[in-house]
Amino acid sequence: MSDTTQQSENDIDGEPKPNASATDDLGQVQRQRDEYFDQLQRTRAEFLNFQKRSKTQADSDRVYAVGSLARDLLDGIDNLERASVALKATAPSGIHEGLDMVHKQLLATLAKHGVEPIEALGKPFDPNEHDALVQQPDANHPEGTVVNELSKGYRIRERVLRPSKVAVSVKPAQS
Repeated sequence: MSDTTQQSENDIDGEPKPNASATDDLGQVQRQRDEYFDQLQRTRAEFLNFQKRSKTQADSDRVYAVGSLARDLLDGIDNLERASVALKATAPSGIHEGLDMVHKQLLATLAKHGVEPIEALGKPFDPNEHDALVQQPDANHPEGTVVNELSKGYRIRERVLRPSKVAVSVKPAQS
């Protein structure tokens, strides 16, 4: 190379001049790198959130999986309870005591899996837990109180599995 060519490619100190297109290319590559890094961080965060949601959903599914089986058993448990009550008046004590033991055993098994009865009698009516079938005039209870439980309700953890079918108090009609 000639000295003049060498002189033009170097600045005054003898250092090479930065090429404008190389600087632009470097800036573009750095911006692209930053974009990719940002995308990587976002993707990583989204994946962690997905993992957390999946674990939460799997835990919830595991806890509430017994719900459909329990719901199917509740009618049989109700009939067992009715049979026990009916036999108390007519049959020898051993038979209804045996039915009571089976009934308690079934309820204990359900309770072990988080299924428990909803306490309704004497409580204020809650449409989330109770299904009002009858309004019953009652001067002894405040209006809107459950005064009779026609069918027991059940919940699994905090979810209602089957609402209680209840009679709710209303003010007696004035004569």
